[in-house]
Order: sequence, then C-alpha cells, then structure tokens
Amino acid sequence: MQAVVFWAVLALFAVATVALVVYGLHLYVLLVLFRRRVRGKKSLQAEIIENFHRDRPEASWPVVTTQLPIYNEMDVARRIINAATRIEYPAGKHEIQVLDDSDDATCAIVDETAERLRARGFDVKVVRRDDRSGYKAGALEHGLRSARGEFVAIFDADFVPPEDFLHKAVPLLDAEPKLACLQGRWAHLNRDESWLTEAQALGIDGHFAIEQGARAWNGLMMNFNGTAGLWRRAAIDDPDVGGWSGDTLTEDLDLSYRAQLAGWKLDYCLDLECPAELPGTVAALKSQQRRWATGSIQVACKLLPRIWRAPISLGEKVEATLHLTHYSVALWMLVLALVARPMLFVFADDRILQQWFWVFWTGVLMSAFAPSMVYAYARYTLVGRWNGFKTIPSMMILGCGMCVNNTLAVLRGLYLQGGEFVRTPKSGSEADAAKLSSYQLAQSRMWCIELMLGVYALISFVVYLTALHTGFSIFLLLYAIGFCMIGWLSRPQRRSESSAAPAAVGALLGAEVSSAKTPSGA
Repeated sequence: MQAVVFWAVLALFAVATVALVVYGLHLYVLLVLFRRRVRGKKSLQAEIIENFHRDRPEASWPVVTTQLPIYNEMDVARRIINAATRIEYPAGKHEIQVLDDSDDATCAIVDETAERLRARGFDVKVVRRDDRSGYKAGALEHGLRSARGEFVAIFDADFVPPEDFLHKAVPLLDAEPKLACLQGRWAHLNRDESWLTEAQALGIDGHFAIEQGARAWNGLMMNFNGTAGLWRRAAIDDPDVGGWSGDTLTEDLDLSYRAQLAGWKLDYCLDLECPAELPGTVAALKSQQRRWATGSIQVACKLLPRIWRAPISLGEKVEATLHLTHYSVALWMLVLALVARPMLFVFADDRILQQWFWVFWTGVLMSAFAPSMVYAYARYTLVGRWNGFKTIPSMMILGCGMCVNNTLAVLRGLYLQGGEFVRTPKSGSEADAAKLSSYQLAQSRMWCIELMLGVYALISFVVYLTALHTGFSIFLLLYAIGFCMIGWLSRPQRRSESSAAPAAVGALLGAEVSSAKTPSGA
C-alpha cells in the first residue's frame, strides 16, 4: 500500500509539472509569434481601412445587422442599446436587433428604449421568443431568420461599442471573401474599480493583445470571443458549418472552430477596441469562469477528434489542442498544490529522486513566469509602458485562488453536454461610477473547501520553508493567500459587505481602488 501511494504521488506530481511546463512554454511561443507579425499586420489593416473609405461610395457599403442578446439585464440594457445606435454607418444600412429573452423588468426598459430610438429614426427591432431554448445561441439563430444584414455584429449587454466600430470592421471583413469573422479587442470600462478588476484586466489584455494576434496572424486557428466581433452571414449559414449550436456553453468557440474546419478564416484587429464591464465581485467572476471553462472543454471533446482528422498542419492541430484545453491548467495547479507536501517525504531519502525534485520544481517556477512576461508585454504593447508588473502579484493570487472553481468546471465539461447558460451579472459600472448589480447568484459551499485548502497550502508553505526550500515555499504561499482570499470573498454576505470586500482586499495588496457605490434607481 505504501508503495502504491508513493508511485501515485510521484506520478501526479510529474504529470502536473510536465503539463504546466508545456502550457507555460506555449505562452512563450505565442509571444514570439505575435512579435514577428504585429507591425506588418497593423500597417496592412490600416491601409485596407483607408482604401475602403477612399474608394467605396457609401451607397455600395454592405448592410449590417447588429445583434444584442439580452437576458435580464436591467442595469445595462439601456446603455448597450443606446451605444449601438451611436455606431456610425450609412443611413438605411444598419439594422439593430435586440434579442430579448428577459422575464423581468428588463422587458419594459428594452421596449421603452427601442420605441424612443425608433421615433428618432433608428432601425431598432425587439425580437422575442416563446422560450430560451438554446440560450444565447438559440437567440442569435432566431434573430438571423429575420435579419437583413450581409454582415452581423454581435455585442453582449456589458459592452459599449465605439462609434467607429463598423467603420473599421466592415472594410477588413469585406476585403477577404473567405473571412468568416473579424474579432475586436476587449477593453475595460471599470479596470480601476478594485484589485479584482485590475487583475482581470491584465489577464484579458494578455489574451487579446498577444494570444489572439499570434494565432490569427500566423495561420493558426483562433476563436470568436462571443462579442465585439463582426461575422459574415454566409459563413454562419454555410451547411458545412452548421450555424449556431447550443450543445456547449461556449457557442462562440464552437462556431469559430467549425467555420475554420469548413475552410473559412478568422482574423483579429488589435486596434478595433471595444470596452466592456469586468465582473466586480468574486461570485460574478466565478460564474463567468465556470461557463468559459466548462464550455471550452465541451468544445474540445466535441471537435478535437475532427481537428486531428482534418487536412491541416501538425502545428495547427497542436495549437488547437492547447487552446481548447487551456483551462485544464487549473486542474494541474490544484494537483500540484495537493501533492506538494507529500512530495517532500517521497524524495527525502533518494538522491536521484531529489535531483528530479529540483528539476520538476524549477520547471514549475519557469512556467509560472510565462504569464507574467506575456501579460506585462501585452500592457506595454497597448499603452507603451511596463505598468503591468505591479498587477502581476494580484493576478497570480487570483489565478491560484480560482483553481477549485475552474477545476470543477473543467471536470463538468468532460461529461456534461449543453447545460444552462448562467449569464454573468452586470451592474453598469464604469470608470467613474462603480455599482452593484441588481442580480445575485445562488450561493454554494465551495468557499469552505477553498478556505480549508488555503490552510493546507499555508501548512505546506511552512513545511517547505523549514526544509530550506525557500523558492518553492513562495509558490505555495501564493496558493495559501489565493485560496483563503477567494474563499473568504465567496462566503455568503450582505450586499453592503460584498461591495466593500474587494476594496478592502485591494488596500491590503497595495492596489489603487475606487470605492463601490450602491446603484441609484436599481
């Protein structure tokens, strides 16, 4: 029995370490791929946009339908509809569909806003269904039946599209007949609200400033992120693609890969910025991450067999595999936190194993630096300053703390097909006005597990520190802080407490935080 435990611990540690090293090296590769293409691609896209506006009379511009999928979004429904009407485009060629599946006061807000804007001459239609079958995918598919646009722009309710979005996106999509979708870059309305939103913003910047460009501009498969993008209607309707599908929780990722397997292309524009609201509470962030993690693993299970049978390069297949399974990093991080302490006893009396112990942990530390380097460079790419480093400790703590939540979501994705689309509560927060959402999520007891794991990781930290493994002990300290912090902030709270918690933690982390306010009229 002792031998079984010995080899089980050793195997888990080795597999988790190798997996984390692979995903860490993957980020380094994406950074190199991004750097080799970014200048040329930005120049080419700017030239295409300029030529389109110079050579194409507005009468020949394609008709665009902007779809706004909404479900119980009373805090932000009016904002997104108003923003969509401010998008500049030739008169009579921009149709706005509000795909409203709401069953609360949002319906009245949507109807009042749409009626007011129609009276001012805007083409705003409210599209409703008898049920929420297919959730967001079903709403988008239902809206397409009556849409008149050749191109379809999609914005979630927490986004505020800029006025020049279509002026930039349409020329780029129009220039390439086999281009199915152009993805824009997410920016942030409330980045400075708390340490939590600052950490999220840095992670999202890494994805959009580095990862998406690296994939799109080097012939690799990329994904539409569900919002802030422009689709070619013909690609969605292509029988070989199959249209929107609700059999996964990430319908955007699913459609993206099916379109590319059918021969269509996806592209990305770094300069097509579209600001959005970041989740302001840990509960809201957990809900969002659960959906993304479960959905990505569902898509991996659904499409990876097709991808590996497809007539594409080995590099494309490997990249697609790493991309679709990226959320499994949470599982390997959690495994590492659990087996770190018994590993000291496994390696205690064997010199060869002790050497491998150092090799494995060195690999873990090296892979841990990959996100920091990529995300810091992403911020430098966007603003021209290396100001992302100050947020990296918060981001690392947040990443460690979210391991339990995301691991359970990954495991769920392995056996669950479809599932309820639980939307992330929005509050209407912006740079100068932090607010609370009118909606609250169901509570779970996961926070108790996270706190217990935090204590376990803290004990492991002390054990490693006592054994003079100082470098490795710091890694375990991040786990301890992350588990305890996320667990504590996830506990059942009164609304006033939940608004104050991120600010209080931000003060401890040394982050610049603006105080949250209770929304007026909510």
